[in-house]
Amino acid sequence: MTNKYLTVTALTKYMKRKLDMDPHLRDVWLKGEISNFKLHSRGHMYLTIKDDQARINAVMFAGNNRFLKFKPENGMKVLVRGEVSVFEATGQYQLYIQQMEPDGLGSLYLAFEQLKERLRTKGYFDEQYKKKIPTIPHHIGVITSPTGAAVRDIITTIKRRYPVAQVTVLPVLVQGVNAASSITKAIYKANDMGEFDVIILGRGGGSIEELWSFNEESVAEAIFHSKIPIISAVGHETDVTISDYVADLRAPTPTGAAELAVPSQYELLDRITKMKQTLTSLVTISIKHQQSKLKQMANAYAFRYPEQLIRQKEQELDKNRERMDRSFQLEVNKKMERFTNYKTRLSTQHPKRRIEQATKALSQLIKKNNQVMNQYVEKQSIQLTRSMDKLSLLNPLEIMKRGFAIPYTPTGDIIKSKSQVKQHDRISINLHDGIVDCEVLDVKETHNG
Repeated sequence: MTNKYLTVTALTKYMKRKLDMDPHLRDVWLKGEISNFKLHSRGHMYLTIKDDQARINAVMFAGNNRFLKFKPENGMKVLVRGEVSVFEATGQYQLYIQQMEPDGLGSLYLAFEQLKERLRTKGYFDEQYKKKIPTIPHHIGVITSPTGAAVRDIITTIKRRYPVAQVTVLPVLVQGVNAASSITKAIYKANDMGEFDVIILGRGGGSIEELWSFNEESVAEAIFHSKIPIISAVGHETDVTISDYVADLRAPTPTGAAELAVPSQYELLDRITKMKQTLTSLVTISIKHQQSKLKQMANAYAFRYPEQLIRQKEQELDKNRERMDRSFQLEVNKKMERFTNYKTRLSTQHPKRRIEQATKALSQLIKKNNQVMNQYVEKQSIQLTRSMDKLSLLNPLEIMKRGFAIPYTPTGDIIKSKSQVKQHDRISINLHDGIVDCEVLDVKETHNG
């Protein structure tokens, strides 16, 4: 009976073999929406493909997704191709994706737009980072295929327009799997060489697939970090690549890039001829002007009658000398007068004299102060004597000498009324020459009419 029971592992393996042997599940084409997208650190992509009523787990291993031209995102409609099998660890069936395309939008176009937006966000297209193309370059580097028509057009145009320029071709692959790497290495190599004034990067026309190497992020990075100005000339005028956005200047065609890279020798010769004519005209005018000035100087009085001019100047010199002497003497007199005035003022303000004056004034002040002080002391002495006389009249001791006495209670209070004492109380009487202790024999009330 127990032989009828299977293990979970055995059942799962059986289901896996059944699915793997089904030819309809070996090559499945699905369309749906991505959800639960996750990119593993090892490069594998885990996601769910769903529609309105169902969903299926899916995985796309790194060996397959490395060829994708776009980045899958949640909510993206996709067309996928793969095989259905069972993941034995969980017993779930899932789709193993081998190919993936955007639904309704080409993968290359989607990849182009995604990279374009990412680089724009990083500032790779900003004008502030664009380098100026030199007006007259001496050495031009051309990064392109050595066998294409583009390189011939570039070299022919440069030699026709500016034959003295040196041109060096750095051959690269311009299409295919290894093209982006080849172009990137050539840009870095050109910078390391340090010989070029400008670089022309490009190729002839082609489909978007053939031009795709110029839409790779590694090529954009190399262009942006190049210290040498780069002119992008990829395809025809209607073809636009990421390289065109990042480069310092975009040319519609390789021939147009050559025309932008160097000046025209005929235009330069024409400019030189015009500059020569202008310079000749300016020199001629300057010579005529100087000749006119020379003629004026030759006809001047000083050159025609030098002796008379010298005598005239001698007389003017004598007059100026006399005028200077008078001015000098007048100035000396003014200075002497000011000196005399200063000396007189200084003598009146001499420190010794001012000290004598101050000493005399101090003596007078001291004398006057002493007089005032003596008068004040005398007045205060008189007032003091008067005050002492008044105090003497009011002094209790003086009154007591005339026969008066002051009684005190045992507690030391002055007795002013009969109510303060009673019979048999002991009191003390202060006389002017002593104290008498007494006992109260009786207290009587008197009537003072």
